[in-house]
Amino acid sequence: MNSISGILAFLSRGTRASACLSRRNISPSRCLILHSPSSLMSTCAKSTVVPRPSASCVIINSKNEVLLVHRNPQARSFAGVHVFPGGNDSAQDGGDRRITAIRETFEESGLLLASGPTPSDTILDAGRQAIHAGKTKFHAFLAEHGLTADVQALLPFTQWITPVGPPRRFHTHFFITFLGGASSSGFTSGAKEDRIPKPDGGQEVIAARFVRPEAVIAEFRVGKITLMPPQFYILTTLSSILKGDATTREERARVEELARGAFGRMVINPRQLPGAPDAEGRYVLTYETDEARGGPQGRLHRAVVRSGKGGVTHEITLHRNFDIFTEVDVGASSKL
Repeated sequence: MNSISGILAFLSRGTRASACLSRRNISPSRCLILHSPSSLMSTCAKSTVVPRPSASCVIINSKNEVLLVHRNPQARSFAGVHVFPGGNDSAQDGGDRRITAIRETFEESGLLLASGPTPSDTILDAGRQAIHAGKTKFHAFLAEHGLTADVQALLPFTQWITPVGPPRRFHTHFFITFLGGASSSGFTSGAKEDRIPKPDGGQEVIAARFVRPEAVIAEFRVGKITLMPPQFYILTTLSSILKGDATTREERARVEELARGAFGRMVINPRQLPGAPDAEGRYVLTYETDEARGGPQGRLHRAVVRSGKGGVTHEITLHRNFDIFTEVDVGASSKL
């Protein structure tokens, strides 16, 4: 069987797997996912880890490039993976995930999405290090320098919840913004890309850069970098909209339309289809409203994934055969 026909056959397991779970009275929401290439399996979970609230910022510059950070290979979570800047919620954020996203972006990349007087690079760098080390509160740094976090510029762009199984789980709120629509302290017009990216000394990330979505996907496909399913999903979505070397008014309007619509409010709880991986180690993660998750017959909202040692993702293929502008059913998603 060639690889294409193999994937098609693998995808067809959705309906059969859903029926199998129904016959056994097993709820897919209680399946424990073990992300190991040698022992990838599903079993009923006796207890689950509560996902930790977190936030991430998808930042697009005037060249249709997105900001990515390369996480430290020694990090506790997502070691060595390329992600959008972000991190865990902190008490100092006041429960506002947009503040979490802005604070973490500042800590990890040096880019501060805030309006007010422009601090010097020296002030920004010292503040960034102090906030990351816990010596200064983010809101105190902003107040000291007459700055206001530009929360209004951030639009929701899906939420993702780590599947049941891993010892560390997250409920991540993704937000999207354009640098042309956000006030960014520390940069002058036309020079944003020159100062960013900036590594943070290897504490959480070892590099950062702006890069086109399709270029990121191409690097992932040849094994140059590693992505996780949420980042791949969002980058694939953006690559279908951001086509040129400069962001057009129409492209920005389309992204903002997507963010303000049902897509932006979508909560995705990936679940693995029961059964062993295929001959090449691929398994299927289903997303909300997929036919295996109660969606209409024939509706695909899933990814075929191949992982290696330690759960490192080597291959992702997204299958989504509906219009994300008009056919996202948030109500149905919230029930699954």
